[in-house]
Amino acid sequence: MNAGRPLARDLYGKPSTPHLRPTRRQVAGGVNNYFEVSSPLRHRAAGRWPARATPINSPQVREIQKAGASNLNAMHGSPYGLHVDLVSEYAAELVKARVDVIVTAGDVTTIRAAQQATKTIPILAMTDDMVRLGLVASMARPDGNTTGVSILALELDGKRQEILIEAVLGLRRMAFLADANFTTVATLDALQEAARAHNVELSIHRIAKGEEITAAIDAAKASGAEGLNFSASPLFFTYRRHIMDRVAALRLPAIYEWPETAEEGGFAAYGPRLSQLFVEVMTQQLIKLFRGIKVADIPVEQPAKFELVINLKTAKAMGVTVPEALLVRADKVIE
Repeated sequence: MNAGRPLARDLYGKPSTPHLRPTRRQVAGGVNNYFEVSSPLRHRAAGRWPARATPINSPQVREIQKAGASNLNAMHGSPYGLHVDLVSEYAAELVKARVDVIVTAGDVTTIRAAQQATKTIPILAMTDDMVRLGLVASMARPDGNTTGVSILALELDGKRQEILIEAVLGLRRMAFLADANFTTVATLDALQEAARAHNVELSIHRIAKGEEITAAIDAAKASGAEGLNFSASPLFFTYRRHIMDRVAALRLPAIYEWPETAEEGGFAAYGPRLSQLFVEVMTQQLIKLFRGIKVADIPVEQPAKFELVINLKTAKAMGVTVPEALLVRADKVIE
C-alpha cells in the first residue's frame, strides 16, 4: 500500500486486511464512499483472495488524510468537504489501477465521477432514484456499466413528517431541514400542503454544507419548532452524531432517514435499513458481477422493507411522551 493512500476500511470503519477471501463486511461499503473491489476470480490462480476497499469522500478518510492532504480543509465546491476535482482524481486512480468493480453510494457527484472515468468497469451504486437522476436507463435493464440500489428516499420525507406529528402530541410548529443539493421544489410543496392539512405550521431551512447545520437547527428552534424532520440526504447522515448532540441539547425531537440512527440515539427514524441494503442487497449484486453476469442483466433494486424505530430513552430525556398507538406500530422500540 502506498504511503499516501487511504487505509482500506470495511462497513464499520475498521481496517480491512488485503489478500483475504472477501467477506460480506469487507465487500460492502458505506455512504459517501468509493470502494475499489478486486475480483477473487482474477487472483484465484495465485492462491490469494483480495478484498481491497478504499473509501473516499467519507469522514474516516478525511481524518486519515489530514497529514498527507491538509489542503482538504480549505477546499470547497462539494457538499461533503471533498472538492469535485479530487473526487474525479480518485475515480481516475481506480480506473488506472484496473479494479474490477467500483462501489459508490450516497452523493450523486461521486457516482457521476465514476461514470465519467470509465465506461467499461462495472459501477455498483446506491442513491435516491437512479433513473430520475439519469444514472441508468431503467430499473429492469440499466444498460451502460452502472447498476445498484435506488432507495427512493425523498418519497419517504412526507411519511416521516406524518410520524413526527403523531409522535409529538400537540405539535403545532415543526421544521424541515432540506439538503439543497437533493430536495426538490415538488417535495417541499408537498410537505407544506401535508402540514397545513394537519393544522401544522412548517418552516423550511435549506442548507448545502455541513457547516450550516448548527445554525439551521438553532434557527428552527428559535422559530418555535417543536420537532425537526431531516430530509433524506447523505449530508445529514454524515453529520448525524453532531445533529443528535445539538437537538438533544435543545430538547428538540427529530426524525431521521435510517433506522440505525434512532438506534444510535436519535428520537425516531423511518426508512430502509442501511446495513441490510449494503450487506445483503448490494453484496448479492456484487457476487453476480464476480460470476460474470453483465451489468445490463443485473436490475436496479429497491428496498423491500421499511422500519419505524422509536427511541424512548431519547424521548424521555427530551420530555416527550410518545402515544401508545404509535409505539404499537413501531418495528422496534428502544427502552
